[in-house]
Amino acid sequence: MRCPYCAHLQDRVIDSRAANENRSVRRRRECLKCRRRFTTYESIEEISMMVVKRDGRRESFDRNKVISGILKACEKRSVSLQQVEDLVDKVERELQKKYEKEIPVQAVGELVMEKIHKLDEVAYVRFASVYRSFKDINQFMGELKDLLNKK
Repeated sequence: MRCPYCAHLQDRVIDSRAANENRSVRRRRECLKCRRRFTTYESIEEISMMVVKRDGRRESFDRNKVISGILKACEKRSVSLQQVEDLVDKVERELQKKYEKEIPVQAVGELVMEKIHKLDEVAYVRFASVYRSFKDINQFMGELKDLLNKK
């Protein structure tokens, strides 16, 4: 590992521990030349999942797109960035378990809606209104009634 301070190639590992729910390893290192310490993270390089869009196009799963959509739905709500990242971690893990390489876009949207519903009901309604593209107020009201009946 190259030292970020002096670019020396030799270091020693001071401490190792699991990180990100055991999905990576955090290592604390010390450069053998300049003696400065730095942290590295090791994780398994996962095969890129492809999302199959409604029109049949395929594109790489983009975690940042999912985060962006959820953050828009959570605007002015008491939902932290950490909660959003945890939600997206759960979504990614479930998708990886259920699908090998290609994921229908509907599966991503439905799973996000399921998770966001547990996080914040207002954010859920906002996300659902964009994701489901309600055609009129009656469809929107139907979704709200379903939400209220589940309480």
